Amino acid sequence: MKNDFYRSMLVAMAIQLIPTVVLADSFHLFNPVPKEKMRDFATDRPDRTESPITVDAGHFQIETDFIVMNQDKTTVAGQEIKTSGFGVMVSNLKAGLTDNIDFQVVLTPYVTGKASVNGVDTQDLSGFGDTTLRLKWNLIGNNEGDFSFGLMPFMTLPTSSGGMGHKKIEAGLIAPFGLSLPNEWEMGGMFQYNRAKNDSDDVFHHEYVTSLTMGHSVYGDFDGYVEFWNQISSELDSKWEATLDFGLLYHVAKDVQLDAGVNIGITEATDDLNPFLGISARF
Repeated sequence: MKNDFYRSMLVAMAIQLIPTVVLADSFHLFNPVPKEKMRDFATDRPDRTESPITVDAGHFQIETDFIVMNQDKTTVAGQEIKTSGFGVMVSNLKAGLTDNIDFQVVLTPYVTGKASVNGVDTQDLSGFGDTTLRLKWNLIGNNEGDFSFGLMPFMTLPTSSGGMGHKKIEAGLIAPFGLSLPNEWEMGGMFQYNRAKNDSDDVFHHEYVTSLTMGHSVYGDFDGYVEFWNQISSELDSKWEATLDFGLLYHVAKDVQLDAGVNIGITEATDDLNPFLGISARF
């Protein structure tokens, strides 16, 4: 059953690549969209809600965390447990394959994780993280209209080192949407399904993620957003995870933006704070 699931994911990705081959007269990876016809710059960061808009055919995009951190403190049976970590240059590398499909590779060059109980260190890990392959297929609203929707199958490969990661292939599907509202407000949301490995054994469980984000211009070239994100899991003894997220974007140029923000845990099972600083650029 497990092999059938991953085989189905690969077949789905392959089917979406067919237009790259058969639409020889359309814009594609080797026949780029002219710069004057390119869409407005759209990214999957900095909020946790993915965008349904793809990278223009024949163009490339990089979306990177200079640094992303996490910290959490909780008390269990009278013991104070602290966890923390950070990632450096966590990057999503994108290539526009056709007018409505792009391919993405998410890399984590360096990530750390530490844990302590009552001030005594119990874990200190660091190394290269897992690698995720994603294919975004926009179904509506890529070029015009107030509503957009897409599908994004993904597969996470166990490339981690230093004790990081689950050492198993994981996969899932994301369905993001976007909606333009009156008074220049923008709304986005997504539903995500993950087939993920348990932390304690090699059994797999199901995860369901939903999110909703609202964005608007703040001042000049600055935009801001607020977001609600949550996840429930079928893993034994798992608890509801949810965050309330805030961030700012600064449009340096037409195809370059800086961002910073923080995700704040609002449930016991979620990290207390997850601040980040990043950049996105299109070529």
